[in-house]
Amino acid sequence: MSTGTGTFQGGVHPYDGKDLTKDTPCLAVLPKGEVVFPMAQQHLGAPSRPVVAVGDKVLVGQRIGEASGFISAHICSSVSGTVKAIEPRLTPSSAMVESVVIENDGQYTPAPGVGEKRDYTQMSKEEIREAIKNAGVVGMGGAGFPTHVKLTPKDDNAIEYIIANCAECEPYLTSDYRMMLEEPDRLVGGLKVIVSLFPNARGLIAIEDNKPEAIALLQEKVKGEEKLEVRVLKTKYPQGSERQIIYACTGRKINSSMLPADAGCIVDNCDTVIAVYRAVCESTPLMRRVVTVTGDAVNKPRNLIVKTGTLYSELLEYVDGFKCQPEKVLSGGPMMGVAQTSLDVPVTKISSALLCMEKDPVAQCESTHYIRCGRCVAACPSRLVPQKMYECSTRGDLEGFQKLNGMECFECGACTYVCPAKLRLTQAFKQSRQAVQAARRKAQAEAQAARAKAEAEEKAKAEAASKPAAEAEKKEGGEKA
Repeated sequence: MSTGTGTFQGGVHPYDGKDLTKDTPCLAVLPKGEVVFPMAQQHLGAPSRPVVAVGDKVLVGQRIGEASGFISAHICSSVSGTVKAIEPRLTPSSAMVESVVIENDGQYTPAPGVGEKRDYTQMSKEEIREAIKNAGVVGMGGAGFPTHVKLTPKDDNAIEYIIANCAECEPYLTSDYRMMLEEPDRLVGGLKVIVSLFPNARGLIAIEDNKPEAIALLQEKVKGEEKLEVRVLKTKYPQGSERQIIYACTGRKINSSMLPADAGCIVDNCDTVIAVYRAVCESTPLMRRVVTVTGDAVNKPRNLIVKTGTLYSELLEYVDGFKCQPEKVLSGGPMMGVAQTSLDVPVTKISSALLCMEKDPVAQCESTHYIRCGRCVAACPSRLVPQKMYECSTRGDLEGFQKLNGMECFECGACTYVCPAKLRLTQAFKQSRQAVQAARRKAQAEAQAARAKAEAEEKAKAEAASKPAAEAEKKEGGEKA
């Protein structure tokens, strides 16, 4: 059996800001106005297709968006009410996306079957995976990969580790931590459900050592479970990254061309595992998020259990509003969050936090000359050379960027954090990666078009060649007659 190191090479130790909310129990809140469900930007892959129309009455848990491809996910309403509009709306990623807008009736009437208890041990693997698919469960650590697809690898027998990612290394976020303390039975139950799909798998609950209460509680919960254990990891950012947590837990390495399943692993975020339990054992779709509303610009930072579709602006009431006008508001944490230009955007399946900062630390830092100190190299968890990658990025050398393995960067921000020159390294790498991906898509589309053209020409030639023979055969038949 492979064993991990408990950590990885590189990484940083930023101020974590978790003391603001880690000891505050979650508060369940309900939306007051309309709720908005984007059909994209909630999961990786193809957008969902609306299956309701304006004027339709909907119930809690009813499907309003249907997966439109293999890599896609269903979307279910978190409220009962009437479909008010289907129109483009702004999302936390700053994109305008086709969205189903529902006028909440405040009754929260459930659709038939929602909430019914089920015994997963009496369900087949296909039934379990279908339940997860129908519930619209996706990776809630931020990536949004459809969970039913992740749990359907080529070979079930090749999977040896199911890792419940409870590291929560992003600063300020404590939503997963509170779920470990408040819903440990669902967490352990969800992991047991997933492990049951793979005959050779063990379940690892991977937690950083800065969460001793959660470690102790979950160790007690898995006591006597032959296939489950708690794996304690060293506290370091980005410990919760998929590649880093696999290495820390198992000693196995993957890169951007591989899937975790290629290393015999499947990694699911803490709240995703809980969502699996709800989907399979409680017949409940993914319709809620735990959102950490925090930062030095809010009066009362806390964790909120929020219905998906609720606008961020409504959450401020439950933290007693702003104590000062924030210079920066992020959806997510300070390392990988997305800056917001408006709070009239909905909580989605991949929302984790609303971070409101009195001062914008990035705007206050003025970039200076590049000094080649090498700190970024030491910090990079992917063992890249950011200083060289930055040179390629700034001169638009995409070929050089790729030769330096720039596509292995997952934009964790560690290099930018340690850079004494305050260079926008991560931003530059993000732009270069997007440019490379766009070029690859264009080349792929051109290659497909060329193949289609060649096939059409070949078909035309074959038809032209067969035409004289057909005419001759017809003529010969006529003469015989």
